[in-house]
Amino acid sequence: MSVSQITPTLFISGADAPLNAALVSQKGITLIVNATLSHACPAYPGVECVRVPVCDLPSARLGDHFDRVAERIHGNRAGGTLVHCAAGMSRSPALVMAYLMRFRGVTLRQAHRWVQDSRPYVRLNAGFWEQLLQYERRLYGKNTVRVAAVDNMSPPPPPLIPRLTRATPPQQQRTWLTLVPRSPLMTRASGLPLTTQAQVTTSVNKFRRGTRPKV
Repeated sequence: MSVSQITPTLFISGADAPLNAALVSQKGITLIVNATLSHACPAYPGVECVRVPVCDLPSARLGDHFDRVAERIHGNRAGGTLVHCAAGMSRSPALVMAYLMRFRGVTLRQAHRWVQDSRPYVRLNAGFWEQLLQYERRLYGKNTVRVAAVDNMSPPPPPLIPRLTRATPPQQQRTWLTLVPRSPLMTRASGLPLTTQAQVTTSVNKFRRGTRPKV
């Protein structure tokens, strides 16, 4: 996984980036937040390492570290901060989103969009989402998103090869949602869909003259 820049001095990565001394020096990193259980903290002159010993499971208490990590990131005036976990997809994005809410004055919905714009493949587990929702309620007294349980959905069948077909009327089109299995579907608090964790594809059924093909 690559290093993703969230702000001019804040970065997210997987466990490989901190081991690259040239990269750490190039980015001006002076603080490394290591949100793993087993990956070692590299020792570089002038670089401090903060350990967050949490596994990537919904039951893990990552939220217990939100304030501590956010304060360390905010207080690092000497250079840049690199927050990493094993793949840079769940623990480290959650920690950064908590920092953005507390010190950048954004909501959870805005923090998620901010991080995802720089790192599109973030996939927080359901437990971390719940802890972020609790953190947002503590900071702002309300939630701007909610997490809904979603059943697994089968992808649409492969398209048929049309013969002597006519255009399908708009009302006969179908929309399919293919969800990332480990990431919950997020919606606005008002109930309107927010497809930040879904990949939307459209399958258009076409018809033979007078006969509807099986789908």
